[in-house]
Amino acid sequence: MNHVLQVAMAEAGETAESLAAQVGVDPKTAARWLNPGRIPRPRRRAQIAEILRRDIGDLWPDVLKRKEPAWFRQWADIEREAIALRTFQLSWIPGLFQTEAYARATLAGEAFTPSEVEDLVSARIARQVILRRERPPLLIAVIDAMVLHRSAYGDRKLMREQCLHLAECAELPSVQVHIVPLNVGMYPGLGGPFAIADLSDGGKRIVHVDSQAPAQFLERPEDVATLDRRWERIRGEALPRAQSLDLIREAATSWT
Repeated sequence: MNHVLQVAMAEAGETAESLAAQVGVDPKTAARWLNPGRIPRPRRRAQIAEILRRDIGDLWPDVLKRKEPAWFRQWADIEREAIALRTFQLSWIPGLFQTEAYARATLAGEAFTPSEVEDLVSARIARQVILRRERPPLLIAVIDAMVLHRSAYGDRKLMREQCLHLAECAELPSVQVHIVPLNVGMYPGLGGPFAIADLSDGGKRIVHVDSQAPAQFLERPEDVATLDRRWERIRGEALPRAQSLDLIREAATSWT
């Protein structure tokens, strides 16, 4: 429970319902802000702090300690608020399923200091708490099979542990992992990775499109619809959940 926010609301005579009405969200969304780790998106934080006449840092001190890149924080906030997430990955294990060793390997050779690498890895692993909270989002991930067979700088143990961890995550009740097999030819996923978040905030949906540069965030209905159609075509090429889990376990064995 965010006791500071709870006290600030009581002192200001506000309830989840009254806050929701003022900032334009569903009352259930506002009520979740009292739960640990449930931090409103930046614009909402500013509105709430103004209504309650408190500093953002007082209400959500963890915001000041965040270690993920500034450009990624919007998506990290969205992940926490989402009721459903759909992600497609062409080149990597999705961040929500990565081990620390794998996450560190994805940053090898980049222009980061050792301490910056540790901060980025820590932030990525911290995001995974949403998978094991009391009410996790439904997470459906489609992954190109080549990801399971691409070496991490020759470290076979790292890849074996990563595949085993992915299999463990894939067995969570709120998670579905589907693998696009190697025998699939050209398909829409070759255009690159993306993720779609469904929010409880009035049925809003946001797309995160990854790239070599900072990602794009798309909210226009026509853009979301385009990626939605692409998602369905990609998922149509993937194997069912049980067969995908078998492939992941086979991949883990191949790295022994």
